[in-house]
Amino acid sequence: MGRVDKTNYYLDIAQTVAERGTCLRRNFGAIIVKNDSIIATGYNGAPRGRVNCSDLGSCTRERLNVPRGQRYELCRSVHAEANCIISASRSDTIGAQLYLACLDAKTGELCGEVEPCSMCKRLIINAGIERVIVRESADEYRVFIVDSWVENDESLAGSEGY
Repeated sequence: MGRVDKTNYYLDIAQTVAERGTCLRRNFGAIIVKNDSIIATGYNGAPRGRVNCSDLGSCTRERLNVPRGQRYELCRSVHAEANCIISASRSDTIGAQLYLACLDAKTGELCGEVEPCSMCKRLIINAGIERVIVRESADEYRVFIVDSWVENDESLAGSEGY
């Protein structure tokens, strides 16, 4: 058995962090790494002191049949990326990488076709994170260069003359 490469090592940790998620749909785990050291971890769940969906046994977005990626204001959870960034100082996140993994809450299977939502992208940009690495399978991943999110600002789509 060969030694796991560094990227998959960090993605393995992010995937383990996702197992702490409390969402009834999908559970995300995120870790921030800089200079080969883990700076912070985060998973999706209700704000501290509030009841998690997994404890309530219900999800408002699921009950209303809200499609994935829409109406996040109805969600009780703070996203994994946000929780991770909240736990770190900006001086530690500048130039860092964020590793992200997602598990289906019902099956526990890896969900590979994911990326940070538009709000989390904004947080990642402001934190100074350079790259986001998202697990697609046990040994495959996608890399997002955060500067491209600044250059290709999807929030301006359809808002000419904003």
